[in-house]
Amino acid sequence: MLDLPFCNASTFQVFLDEFSLETPKEFKIIFLDNGAFHKAKLLVIPENIYLYFLPPYSPELNPAEKVWWLLKKETNLKVFKTIPHLQRHIDVSIKKLLSINAVVKLTSYKTYTRNYQTIM
Repeated sequence: MLDLPFCNASTFQVFLDEFSLETPKEFKIIFLDNGAFHKAKLLVIPENIYLYFLPPYSPELNPAEKVWWLLKKETNLKVFKTIPHLQRHIDVSIKKLLSINAVVKLTSYKTYTRNYQTIM
């Protein structure tokens, strides 16, 4: 797990590089909002990763928003003495709430065929 101190082009590059090493023969598609650091010219996108940008101002299409919602719900109205206390809380919450099955359930969208039968 990466716990990076900032969201900027440099840390996004670290994420891309590390993610590309996870199951390196697998081709990965990452859905992204249009954050400036996601599109920085200095980024080197690994060959096994494709960046797919969602339309602007469409958080409802971003599956990650559902994960953030769950983590925010677990964290809101709590006070933490230090940043490390907050980080520990988030780490525990991730382990408690976000199994692979939970993430799939949270982020999956139903899709329909032409005759509107559910296929997922």
